[in-house]
Amino acid sequence: MQYGDFYYPLPVNEPVLSYAPGSAEKKRLKEVIKELKSTAIDVPMYIGSEEVRTGNTTAIRPPHEHSHILGKFHTGEAKHVTKAINAALKVKDKWASMSWENRANIFLKAADLIATKYRPYLNATTMLGQSKNAYQAEIDSACELIDFLRFNVHYLSEIYRQQPFSSPGVNNRLEFRPLEGFVFALTPFNFTAIGGNLPTSPALCGNVVVWKCANTQVYSAQMFMRILKEAGLPDGVINLVFIDGPTIGEVVFNHPSFAGLHFTGSTGVFNRMWETIGKNMSNYISYPRIVGETGGKDFVIAHKSADVDVVVAALARGAFEYQGQKCSAASRAYIPSNLAAAVKKKLVEEVKTMKMGTVEDFSNFINAVIDEKSFDKLEGYLKNVRKRNSGAKIWVGGHCDKTKGYFIEPTIIEASDPKYVTMCEELFGPILTIYVYDENKFEETLKLVDTTSLYALTGSVIATDRFAVELATNKLRNSAGNFYINDKPTGAVVGQQPFGGARASGTNDKAGSALNLYRWLSARTIKETFVPATDYRYPFLQEK
Repeated sequence: MQYGDFYYPLPVNEPVLSYAPGSAEKKRLKEVIKELKSTAIDVPMYIGSEEVRTGNTTAIRPPHEHSHILGKFHTGEAKHVTKAINAALKVKDKWASMSWENRANIFLKAADLIATKYRPYLNATTMLGQSKNAYQAEIDSACELIDFLRFNVHYLSEIYRQQPFSSPGVNNRLEFRPLEGFVFALTPFNFTAIGGNLPTSPALCGNVVVWKCANTQVYSAQMFMRILKEAGLPDGVINLVFIDGPTIGEVVFNHPSFAGLHFTGSTGVFNRMWETIGKNMSNYISYPRIVGETGGKDFVIAHKSADVDVVVAALARGAFEYQGQKCSAASRAYIPSNLAAAVKKKLVEEVKTMKMGTVEDFSNFINAVIDEKSFDKLEGYLKNVRKRNSGAKIWVGGHCDKTKGYFIEPTIIEASDPKYVTMCEELFGPILTIYVYDENKFEETLKLVDTTSLYALTGSVIATDRFAVELATNKLRNSAGNFYINDKPTGAVVGQQPFGGARASGTNDKAGSALNLYRWLSARTIKETFVPATDYRYPFLQEK
């Protein structure tokens, strides 16, 4: 029974703590890091009301200190996928019929728990498990995740209020029901906030979810799952499993109640899943919703009027924060010939000041890449640059060392060919490739920017000439789903810059906005006629 129209107003973004010297948050975070490192945890899968431990375990190791074991997690098999789906479907009707205010308040409570009691724990698990420095963890696992939870409640509150008008004698109403089945959330390693948002946004809308996080994000994912349970999330609404991709895909995509996919990851994986879903369409109760944010080859183009210091700061931050392991990271840059020498001098100087090492030393700007597979891939690109007649040269960095952790120095490559491999392919590491263009060929270079990559996630233009800004904004309209002017192409804030790209970068369903939530809702229109017709005949049928 509903006793009122419960509305949740627009929240404010969670303030970012500074972790300045002597601050209480810095002291507490260091204490929690020490606490977590001193105890090895045993992470189960969360299926319905059960904590499932299979005995088949994988060690959790910090990428920057791979000799240390933070704990282990239990991996499952096909039968556990089926069990998770059944647990989700068992609670589906009860969850969908729960009153809006009680469903919403679970996620608002989770946000408050993260903002207070669990802030240092979610940040510390992100730092240790994913090798993020304190600031990168704070803006991700604390602020962005809190914002997703709070803003999604507000946006869904707004959606529920959207109603059609009614003509005399008729009442029209619109209800937004969850999808008919379960949603599969498949999340990446690089953002704890994404790992939290992809299962919770459909759940907020009344859906039930099977959640598989990346193995390299288990440490922070299990912490978030524990927070959700403490916030009052009923058993079975979100089921967290650790099962290899092919196995879970075989079960999920062949189940008749598969209703939606919420994904962030590689374009190749997304394409294969889409193809599988398409082939299995005759098996499903309804057409599944497919939402994906995939790869990026994100650009910065500087105009000849650009401020050199602005260019340097945008590239230093955009390319090297979190070791370039952001879907939005600046990976290719186009610098006009009149600024090239000054940009090179200052940018190289800046990169040389970046300290690299463990996350426990808060003075380190650069930490490790996520795992050995990523390390080897990135090292391979750098080895090719050093080959004779490669068509590219290294301005700074390039050293790789995986003795103690997977460390790749922040590296800048200059390519003489604008279609050189590192200008085109997604690397997902601390490697920026620069192409110097003729300062008088800005418009031609905009076309080059637009056609070089299959991706269209983020990009930025840096210029003081407003005509240049206008030209770039128009010419690059389809080149980036998030476009920045005089800024780095990273750092989208929930509620301020809804995030997502098109082309090979995904379905552009804009996480952190109402647009994404619509994808997890199925609308039903209800018309009630107060005085119904009793005769089929219309007046036009009469001649007199």
